[in-house]
This record gives sequence, C-alpha cells and structure tokens, in this order.
Amino acid sequence: AKKWINIRKLYGNFYKVPRNQTKLTIMLEKLGMNYDGRPHSGLDDSKNIARIAIRMLQDGCDLRVNERIHGGQLMTVSSSVPLEGAPAPQMPRYRN
Repeated sequence: AKKWINIRKLYGNFYKVPRNQTKLTIMLEKLGMNYDGRPHSGLDDSKNIARIAIRMLQDGCDLRVNERIHGGQLMTVSSSVPLEGAPAPQMPRYRN
C-alpha cells in the first residue's frame, strides 16, 4: 500500500478538532459510540475505525486518500489533488 486514508487526520480536519482529540477511544466517544471488542486488538481496532468511517460518510465527509509513500518518505496528499486509479464502485445491477 503506497496510498491510504489516515482516518485520524481526516476526522480532525472534518470535525475541526485538535490532534489530541483524535485517539480512537476519544473519536468514538465524541460520536456517541462505545468501543467494541478488546483494546489494541488489530481486528477490533479495525472494526471500530470502520464504524468511524461510516459515521463520517453519513455526516457528509468525502473519504479521500490523504497520505502516501513516495521515495521512502511519508507525504501528505492535498485534498484538491484528483483521485487516481479505478472509478468508484457501483452498486450491482440485478436483472428481473
């Protein structure tokens, strides 16, 4: 993976909160959610991050790549940069 969405950074920018308010448990708490699972379990952390991402989408956030690796260096991706790669997924169409 050379490009990804840093949810902590996106959350802070979208909800206009400082970086110290972007820890996983604090983000969940501010969104009115409880932590599900065991703390520091990779699977449970991932599920909770997904719940935050879903809520952000519901609140109108545009989830976009905001970090990448280039030449071994971590780089921030501007939100004005067009997305590269495949088009957005479409809902499957069912035949009657």
